[in-house]
Amino acid sequence: MGKSNPMSKAAAARINSATAKSSKSGNVSSNSFAARASSAAAKNSKK
Repeated sequence: MGKSNPMSKAAAARINSATAKSSKSGNVSSNSFAARASSAAAKNSKK
């Protein structure tokens, strides 16, 4: 595996936006990649 970069709030927002646009209801599921990205961004922002 290559070098990893911490998830940023901006990157998580882009992922959430794309996921919401692609879903029929406009909602993001709590077990989706977008939700995990948001969680990682929140954890990384506390550091």
